[in-house]
Amino acid sequence: MKNREVIEKILAYHPKFPETYEGCDNYKIGDLEAECTGVVCAMVATVNVIRKAIELGANLIVVHEPTFYTSDDGDWDETFTNSIYEEKKKLLEENSICIWRDHDHMHANRPDSIFAGVLKYLDWEDKAEVRTDTGLFAHYLVQIEPMSVRDLSLYLIDRIGLNGARIVGDPDMMVSRIALVGHLFPNEYKRKDGSKGEYSVKVIETLEKDADVIIPGEVIDWTVLSYVRDAMQLNKKKAVINLGHFNWEELGMKYMKDWLSELLEDQIKVTYVPSEDMYGFIVKGE
Repeated sequence: MKNREVIEKILAYHPKFPETYEGCDNYKIGDLEAECTGVVCAMVATVNVIRKAIELGANLIVVHEPTFYTSDDGDWDETFTNSIYEEKKKLLEENSICIWRDHDHMHANRPDSIFAGVLKYLDWEDKAEVRTDTGLFAHYLVQIEPMSVRDLSLYLIDRIGLNGARIVGDPDMMVSRIALVGHLFPNEYKRKDGSKGEYSVKVIETLEKDADVIIPGEVIDWTVLSYVRDAMQLNKKKAVINLGHFNWEELGMKYMKDWLSELLEDQIKVTYVPSEDMYGFIVKGE
């Protein structure tokens, strides 16, 4: 089976996009017509992920996020030399590695393939309900047995494989209602009545009505995080656990390994390789 044929099976699994689609889901580097010797599923094709693919004898890496540090046209078009890009590209070319990005199609699935993987591997599948009336992103509300923000953070660190987690709120506060939400940018969207709204405001509404704590995809300090800090200073029980964008979505690619292995009927070995937490933590007093 060629690399191209593997990608065709992936695209057939996803909702069909219009032929005019010109988004980020496409081939980035390598030979699509080469025989596939193995597939690696990873959030990002980091240098270490590439090295692991080489070790496994896999020549196709399917990723969710960009490989070459831009919005992802698959190349480096700036006028200055990027030495890291050059070395990474050389590593890929010398080892005949092909990269395909699967982002928009993953999120187009119902349920969203990234959310599905997060819920599966956090063992929250039977505890979650989806909310779709959020403007830009569907998000999930998860009901758990009460635990502290600290213990919930430690649970996430263990399940995802993180170095730590940043929080806004009281670590000893007990929570039981979690909202998994999208990126907290000040994105505009159209309400059902045609007026403009802001996604971050919808998340604040979720905190007001439905959730004790949110786990966001990515943050801006002056939107929801500032709301939660003020809530804490007013003795209200609200919190944010900020894992980081890639860490938040990591388990979605672990889930991809499951469904892609089924699609390929085990004819080709599929391996999930964690991209690993990029963040380290320097703590005051240590």
